[in-house]
Amino acid sequence: MSRFITGFFLATLIFIGIWLLFSQRENKDELDESSSLIQQQIEQVGKLIVTEGNFSQVFTFKNSQNLFLNILKSDKKALVVANAKVTIEYDLRKLETSLDVENKTVIIKNIPDPVINIYPDIQYYDVTQEYFNKFGAADYNKIKNTVNERIRQKVDQSNMLENSQERLLAELTNIFVLTRSLGWTLQYNEIIIENEEELKLLKR
Repeated sequence: MSRFITGFFLATLIFIGIWLLFSQRENKDELDESSSLIQQQIEQVGKLIVTEGNFSQVFTFKNSQNLFLNILKSDKKALVVANAKVTIEYDLRKLETSLDVENKTVIIKNIPDPVINIYPDIQYYDVTQEYFNKFGAADYNKIKNTVNERIRQKVDQSNMLENSQERLLAELTNIFVLTRSLGWTLQYNEIIIENEEELKLLKR
């Protein structure tokens, strides 16, 4: 009888040991598979998001110079017409992330800032200039800077930046949905992201 009991307990211990071994292996395989899926999703997100727009600006450039002890005045002016292509870019190839496999956590360390590029096509009309006050490189640089400033103001007043943020959010949502479905946690620095609404606050 004692041999039977001893054998029973021994068989039970062996069964439990085998079960724990396979269970740990299955858990590890599942963890490796989920971390691989998450890493793959992050790599797919790592791309350049570009939002494009076109803006126009028209203004008159004027400049006057006083000559010969302010006795004479020399003027120049031009009608400036600028058509500018504008892009807002999020380079998600620079998205910094890490995986805490043990705690099943995806950590977003840094989200790149948007880069606003302005490509103006500047045309000059009704150009008038006098001998002692002609257009030069400094004038053209000043006009270009003025165009860029005014176009940037229009960009800020438009919905371009908001649209680019929405596209950024869509990419980050893909990571969030996958991590949640696999039972992982998404974290931005020290903030645990519980829902998609909290995602919207990341870069505001």
